[in-house]
Amino acid sequence: MTRSQTSDALGVIAGAGQFPFMVVEGAKRAGVDVTVVALRGLADPSLADQADRLHWSGLAKLGHWIKVLQRHGVRRAIMAGYVHKRVMYGRFRLLKLLPDLTSLRLWFFQLKDKRNDAVLSAVADVMQSKGITLEDCVQYCPEAMASAGHLAGPEPGPQQQGDVDFGWKIAKELGRLDIGQSVAVKETEVIAVEAIEGTDRMIERAGQLCRQGGWTLVKVAKPDQDMRFDVPTIGPETIANLAAHGAKMLVVEAGKTVIVDRDATFAASAKHRISLLAR
Repeated sequence: MTRSQTSDALGVIAGAGQFPFMVVEGAKRAGVDVTVVALRGLADPSLADQADRLHWSGLAKLGHWIKVLQRHGVRRAIMAGYVHKRVMYGRFRLLKLLPDLTSLRLWFFQLKDKRNDAVLSAVADVMQSKGITLEDCVQYCPEAMASAGHLAGPEPGPQQQGDVDFGWKIAKELGRLDIGQSVAVKETEVIAVEAIEGTDRMIERAGQLCRQGGWTLVKVAKPDQDMRFDVPTIGPETIANLAAHGAKMLVVEAGKTVIVDRDATFAASAKHRISLLAR
């Protein structure tokens, strides 16, 4: 059944992780009708239990996303959850992704470059041209944003603070260039920077390069962060991954970083003795 268009209808384009649940739950608490377009192979099927309806779609099926949302009268949408962009460059990518015509036109003919901001902004423009506005992804879960200060784990020492100051400048420059969000540093030296592989893979690489451990991960928003997408996100899995690869501190940006499952994240920081700081 096609719904009449209403401002109370919200679409959620759901990738992997817990963030889509937070958005859907917050929207439902606000009395909003929610249609989830779940990205196959990424989104959790149990989102169907929270949303009013769920439709599966492919990562490269932008045209299908739009048709699903239009069918249910949706005029505004939120992107939530992560996608490993490296899948866009795998072998036989066209056969695996089977992009629809809208996605093919976007990827091969409309994009000036394929960095995250360019891709996601272009997606937003295409959706807007079809009457669907992408909105701030944290509007229904503002309590998830990191507040400033020492949040959990041991108090950082003076040397760690030096690494924070050093790493912050590097990470912000990476963000400005739209390369990545994170940098691993130790003793004011860069160990690893994040690019297309994502934060988790970069953490693993930093651990391999700095086997003695004791390094710091700085993860920040871009200087002109678009809050509609690609907002920095951490959770208990991030802390466990850092601990497994020798990190001693995680620094995020206050007011611009989503903390998934805050209590579990703070408990993991204490358990693994990872200093968690929001600057």
